Amino acid sequence: MTEPAAPQPANASLLSLEERTTFAPRFDADGLIPCIALDATSGAILMFAWMNSESLRLTLETGFATYWSRSRKSLWKKGETSGALQRVVELRTDCDQDAIAIRVEVARPEDTCHTGRTTCFYRSVPLGPGPIEREFEPFA
Repeated sequence: MTEPAAPQPANASLLSLEERTTFAPRFDADGLIPCIALDATSGAILMFAWMNSESLRLTLETGFATYWSRSRKSLWKKGETSGALQRVVELRTDCDQDAIAIRVEVARPEDTCHTGRTTCFYRSVPLGPGPIEREFEPFA
């Protein structure tokens, strides 16, 4: 039994981008690429941050997550001051290589978020009709 063929993009340039075998990240106009960090064991979303080419290079070379701080305009090795170092066990990119997801092991999970939580994504927004601004679900 053969596997079904991958869907064919509308043009050859998409095929080149989506099916290429080389990692060639597409940074935005500011030289940044979004990165989501996930817990390597549970898959839980830990945090979102930006990377530039230097922070991505350092992440690849050292195996520890390094980000770009837009507010401080500087490199930021996650956990360097808090102790919540993120050791990267896998780095993935999406189909058009303009976003990154990393699976990490965190040295001090309780310090992942500056609020003292194990994740920066600790608030749940209820779905349903009404205004966009709404009360959060109670904390789990």
